[in-house]
Amino acid sequence: MDEQVLRATQELLVEQGFQATTIQGVARRAGVVATSIYRRWPNKIPLVEDAIFALDTGVLPPPTGDVGADLLAWTRLFFAAATHPAARSGIPGLLSAYHDDEQSYRRLRERGEDLAKVGLRATIDAAIESGQARADCDPDLIFEFLRGATLLRALTRGDEDGERFCRQTAAALVTLATHHEGTT
Repeated sequence: MDEQVLRATQELLVEQGFQATTIQGVARRAGVVATSIYRRWPNKIPLVEDAIFALDTGVLPPPTGDVGADLLAWTRLFFAAATHPAARSGIPGLLSAYHDDEQSYRRLRERGEDLAKVGLRATIDAAIESGQARADCDPDLIFEFLRGATLLRALTRGDEDGERFCRQTAAALVTLATHHEGTT
């Protein structure tokens, strides 16, 4: 049943938007009763979170030894996740809902960021070890730039000219990883 409900939620997010997506609508689309959804998800927010996180393949790019190729793979991963139509519809609504709910936002960070941060850190650490990134390169800063750039681009322009955007963003991240502060 979970898979049906998550798929129905994704479809409704795309078709109707975050505000119009309701537990009752999801139940109708999934062919289940609303009470069965409420047993699993107390309200729309965790349901939408799970529907968006269900899009995640869980496959993180491993370090290849080429920091440019690695950061391009990471950029493509973040961009693909952010440009999925259900994510583009659901994320703004979730961010609005989180405005006054630090616990929900913390849960989002734990689910959506922690694993990615660990994987990206391994990529940056490998680049530092091989001399492709400066020793004081901050993986958390790289993560913040990557997340912010891809999310904002996805929400404002979708996947328009996506490959060009990914290549330019990855090149900027390489510069951030390899150049010392204050140098050009």
